[in-house]
Amino acid sequence: MVNLVDKNVLVIGLARSGISAIKLLHRIGANVLAYDGKEKENFENQIVDLMDKAAFHFGDFDYTILDETDLVVISPGVPTDLPFVTMARQKGISIWSELELAYKFYEGKLIAITGTNGKTTTTTLVGDIMKAFFEDVYVVGNIGLPFSEVVLETNKDTVVVAEVSSFQLETIEQFRPDISAILNITPDHLNRHKTMENYIESKKRITLNQTKEDVTILNYDDLHIRGVRDSIPSKMFFFSKTFRLGEGVYLHDDFINIIVNGSVYTICHVTDLKVLGIHNVENVMAAVAISVHMGIPAPLISKAIKAFTGVEHRTEYVTTINDVNYYNDSKATNPDAAIKGIESMIRPTVLIAGGMDKKNEFDEWIKAFNGKVKHLILFGETKHIIDRTAKKYNFHNTIIVNDLEEAVGKAKSLAKQGDCVLLSPACASWDMFESYEARGNLFKEYVVRTRL
Repeated sequence: MVNLVDKNVLVIGLARSGISAIKLLHRIGANVLAYDGKEKENFENQIVDLMDKAAFHFGDFDYTILDETDLVVISPGVPTDLPFVTMARQKGISIWSELELAYKFYEGKLIAITGTNGKTTTTTLVGDIMKAFFEDVYVVGNIGLPFSEVVLETNKDTVVVAEVSSFQLETIEQFRPDISAILNITPDHLNRHKTMENYIESKKRITLNQTKEDVTILNYDDLHIRGVRDSIPSKMFFFSKTFRLGEGVYLHDDFINIIVNGSVYTICHVTDLKVLGIHNVENVMAAVAISVHMGIPAPLISKAIKAFTGVEHRTEYVTTINDVNYYNDSKATNPDAAIKGIESMIRPTVLIAGGMDKKNEFDEWIKAFNGKVKHLILFGETKHIIDRTAKKYNFHNTIIVNDLEEAVGKAKSLAKQGDCVLLSPACASWDMFESYEARGNLFKEYVVRTRL
């Protein structure tokens, strides 16, 4: 464990992970200064219980702060190329993510899962499996519960399952999972990472400190992952929906099987799954691989998988109104995730999409409509960008609206018996909402209102 008693620690960013970092730092005796570029009135509710734990600074950054700073803890939403972050680095000040901070105080087993899509579903499922076998399990990270919020309640017998984003991985230092997983890599967050090469490298950083004593679970079918696997330092174990592997998890005749140490186990048939889509079959296979390497018996893994109903905001069934099914896929914050949402639908679809512009391209998503999408309702920053892309591929049934409430009302008027309405934005939520959860919850609220 690191000793931060009486050290001057600057926490940048006052979202949930920043607030959790402040609480942890206060408990271990650090002197905390918290900074956010927004004005103080935006945080009155968040900081009311923190005034005795930290000093606060808002608005324009005061560079003299760095003269007295021993350590910077940066929230994942804060770009690492901001001028004051760059200056801190030039002064030799360590810059940690909240994830790295928590790791410094952790002694138990650590499973860390990253990838462009499927992280939340896989992390949740792995957490369910771990809880069926181990007594002390926490599911943390990008999934909503910051690691630093619970780390001081853990011990050497604890198992932590962490969903980890590329933003968090940018500023790790010693973070070392016993088991890591890279589920897939497709273009995303290029407004932050600038190039696809940078984005791939950020995902690979989950293995940075691993050794041959550790395990990395990899998607054998993903070409970007194939391109980096030779430089991964840990023992690799693969899953594939396409190839029957000599050792690994594979799909054969719609059965999920695993070969490990020469033994073959059948986990389940895909019809046993309560989650929709081939992407969720991949998520399940990754969870199987992780769980076997944690020593969990195959029958227990199978039982937990068959009981798993998925996660909120990911092709989540909302309700049926006049034989129209409504689904909330608000967590589809990039085109590849939204493709998986479309592929999961078995009815003609009225699709609601749009949001913050992350500089992604929408061509492959539009081409994936494949006759399923009857109407495309667009809102948010990207509405005109997506509209132009759709028309480029001769999809002209687009409607541009002002907000999500109008989108739901328009979808209700367009959907016929036997159709479905799907919110699958293909974009981040931050142009109009504080999170994809807020967007998804509001969608569900508007849908329920249409029943009245």
